[in-house]
Amino acid sequence: MCLVWTLLAAALCSTAMTPGAAAEPRQAGLGFDLDLATIPELQHQFDQGSLTAHALTKAYLHRIGTVDHAVNSVLAVSPDALEQADASDARRRHGQTKGQLDGIPVLLKDNVDTKGLASTAGSRALNVPPIDDAVLIKRLRAAGAVILGKTNLSEWANFRSTKSTSGWSGTGGQTNNPYVLDRNPCGSSSGSGAAVAASLAQVAVGTETDGSIVCPAGQNGVVGLKPSLGLVSRTGVVPISAEQDTAGPMARHVVDAAIALSVLQGRDPRDPATAAYPVSQPRDYAALLNPGALRGARLGIWRMAGQDADVDKVMRSVVDALTAAGVTVVDVELPYQDQIAAAESPALLTEFRHDLEQYLRSRRCAPQTLAALIDFNSKDPVELSKFGQELFEQAQSAPPITDERYQAQREAATSLARRSIDEVLAANHLDAIVAPTNSAAWKTDYAAGDAYSLGSSTPAAVAGYPNVSVPAGFAGALPIGVSFMASKWRDARVLAFAAAFEQASGARRAPHYLPTLPLATP
Repeated sequence: MCLVWTLLAAALCSTAMTPGAAAEPRQAGLGFDLDLATIPELQHQFDQGSLTAHALTKAYLHRIGTVDHAVNSVLAVSPDALEQADASDARRRHGQTKGQLDGIPVLLKDNVDTKGLASTAGSRALNVPPIDDAVLIKRLRAAGAVILGKTNLSEWANFRSTKSTSGWSGTGGQTNNPYVLDRNPCGSSSGSGAAVAASLAQVAVGTETDGSIVCPAGQNGVVGLKPSLGLVSRTGVVPISAEQDTAGPMARHVVDAAIALSVLQGRDPRDPATAAYPVSQPRDYAALLNPGALRGARLGIWRMAGQDADVDKVMRSVVDALTAAGVTVVDVELPYQDQIAAAESPALLTEFRHDLEQYLRSRRCAPQTLAALIDFNSKDPVELSKFGQELFEQAQSAPPITDERYQAQREAATSLARRSIDEVLAANHLDAIVAPTNSAAWKTDYAAGDAYSLGSSTPAAVAGYPNVSVPAGFAGALPIGVSFMASKWRDARVLAFAAAFEQASGARRAPHYLPTLPLATP
């Protein structure tokens, strides 16, 4: 008989928090500001004996207990997190440290299989933990990372309803944006982005099909890398589409994302896409970060101008910062966007049903078909309480992957997305393309659903190319990110540009947990 898995309480205590005051990361009892600390700095403190993995993990658990009741980003904490940290400290004492991620607390999006912890994709239908870790979790454990817990997400990675609200799931409720709590964190890696912004872990893992890492990174004022497709194994990750899905790191600092990517990447015989990346692909992305990386670079600026005045203002400041850093900027437009969108959407419907049903066969006590999930949702008192399951229903009636019409749609979407980037890079002799990641976060509203007004994720997502978002500025109290994208396997290049921009701009600032924005005066 299947036993319903009860999620561990993420709110370890319900201490009231004064926005902007009691939530300071410095108050974690470490004597330094967690928000500002990077992994290399933490490792230096470990080596000097002024910090232990146990103390760092305990500080993050304390913040989850005292801050996350406002943000609601953490679904569950690992019951053995401190034991994992103690093991890291023991390795260090015996000179057996496993690398830069050893002893570093990491949160995981709850669509990544994690043995002993619920891995629900936000759905009450997946209420029994998986029997094994996803391949990427095994890589994190092998590197000595402390698996701190699981983050909330937009249920089924935001692929259930045409009118969904990002950051909501049946298992976790609504995740809030830590900058302004009634604003949306974007999705689907909502909890991962919000948790990192709120200094609830040093690094988090998100997943993206189209925008689900970079948009939460942009709206929560953190760094998010969607890697080249095939760099990180998807085995054990709840899918939407094997043609576009990838996991990737989210962090407050580019160097931390680079360190995490070095651990996450790796070949996996059960994921054929990972066999394709070059043997020359870097193994240590952090070692390739260079403060002078922008000097002499030639970057295309896809401004997406005229859609949002705040974004236009931030992009002007981005161009000023890039120019001051020695970049030659070239204004560009990426072609084929309407055609890509028209082909991508129906292709994903077909792929979702096929790939999800393959995944469900690995889960004990879970519905085994999309039809069974649709039936479960229709009978559950929570699942359809905020919005429907229109995408599930459309996917159920979509053609199979053997259908010629589907195959033409996928071919068109992928080839046009690659051309939209590659042709612009070649024609203008560019090193990368820069674009706004997001507009300011909208107010969470279940009746209206998400209010996306601008986003640049689609070309890189559909092409399988790398895309990293880094904080670029603000619209009042709300963060806006900028994305660096390039051709496939150029992950090191976009990370280097993002890190140099991060240093040159100094755009990020910690959240203040405002309950709402003040009313505009006439």
